[in-house]
Amino acid sequence: MKKKLLILQILLSVGLLPVAAQTSELAGLRPEVVVTPYKTTMVADGKDKAQISITVIDKQGKDITDATNLISFKITGDAKIISLNNKYVAPNNAGLVPDKLVNGKINMVLQAGTRSGVVKLDALSDGLTTGSTEIHTVHPGIAHPVTKGPPITGNTKITSKIIGADISFLPQLESRGMKFYDQDGKEKDAIKILKEHGFNYIRLRIFNHPEVANGYSPQKGFCDLQHTLQMAKRIKTAGLKFLLDFHYSDTWADPQRQNVPAVWSKLDFNTLKDSLYQYTKTVIQTLKAQGTAPDMVQVGNEINHGMVWPNGEINNLDSLATLIYAGVKAVKEVNPATTIMVHIALGGQNAEAHFFLDNIMVKRKVPFDVIGLSYYPKWHGTTTDLKNNMTDLATHYKKYVMVAEYSQLKQEVNDIAFTAPGNRALGSFIWEPLNTWEAVFDKNGKANKYLEVYPAIAKKYNVH
Repeated sequence: MKKKLLILQILLSVGLLPVAAQTSELAGLRPEVVVTPYKTTMVADGKDKAQISITVIDKQGKDITDATNLISFKITGDAKIISLNNKYVAPNNAGLVPDKLVNGKINMVLQAGTRSGVVKLDALSDGLTTGSTEIHTVHPGIAHPVTKGPPITGNTKITSKIIGADISFLPQLESRGMKFYDQDGKEKDAIKILKEHGFNYIRLRIFNHPEVANGYSPQKGFCDLQHTLQMAKRIKTAGLKFLLDFHYSDTWADPQRQNVPAVWSKLDFNTLKDSLYQYTKTVIQTLKAQGTAPDMVQVGNEINHGMVWPNGEINNLDSLATLIYAGVKAVKEVNPATTIMVHIALGGQNAEAHFFLDNIMVKRKVPFDVIGLSYYPKWHGTTTDLKNNMTDLATHYKKYVMVAEYSQLKQEVNDIAFTAPGNRALGSFIWEPLNTWEAVFDKNGKANKYLEVYPAIAKKYNVH
């Protein structure tokens, strides 16, 4: 059922399912077990531990705090449960490991084994949709720096705060005839409406070959270079800044999948590295040639488990660092003023954020300017977890921090995203606010109450 929910959400987001049908389908879904891990990468040393929270949400996504359901846990891969609600679990457990929710929650401690790979944890209960998570177990090895020279980025001074939006779906929505209206019912460009409500930055994703059969947009090629050029021109014409998000895939890239583009799939590592470098360079050169060079670039999307699998998987830390650096180098050679973000889907996962930044970016000397975090409460913990993580990362790494993706809890997330210490909080990018989750426009394209949150945020944090 969880897979069904995700498929329905994606179908709605790309316009392949009417809103009414989607709403009807989702209304029939059962309450769901939610698995929130505070590490999704563990060291395969037989000792490393991860805290995992198990809760239940109703059909509206709200916590059922008095739930007492019996939950059974199934593990695939080299790891074991050692504690449930502070109670010791005997070693060598096999099959299903059960425990009851106490006040709607189970606190689990999971311990890694010694083999690298992917551990899958399923949480099952009668009458509830199964919850699950994947944890990658790795052997970090000895760090080999990607360069011995001075860093090519990392000293950027950023003085302007950001209220941004990823609206990569806009050309697809417009191709189906969707129009957008302000609160007074006046038709306007969606970009202009966002600007009038305090937004000053737009984020766009780009895929290598989305037009291929297994790509993001078969035949139509939405989110390819040509569509990106058209959107970049609209962004700059509107007087907004532009963040470009390289997925380095023909389709969605996230912590659960980072599929290598089909045309790179049989390349040896050195050729792959050069191909990534040349592709990145070509994209930035083409954008710069039309006067729309991105102000900021993500070299990879939600890459805490790596990118361009299998060569850039998180267990191949030297290779991953080399590939990230190839992208950074290409961007900076073409447009030295562009800010570099490293984007990890770890809004509330402080220990794992440290693992990634320490082992890949610091020890292997991959330069960057901004730490971007995804924050969705279902997967990334509480707003307190987010606040503590951003505070710690800004203080420890002396880098700018921001929420690179979120949707819900708009006021709360932005109050955190703008207030990390040391003047290092940049702000946020809401993900696809035109038509997904808590969209800022209704199904007829009219601006709604969610959009009204942003003028006050812009004024409060001096965003212009």
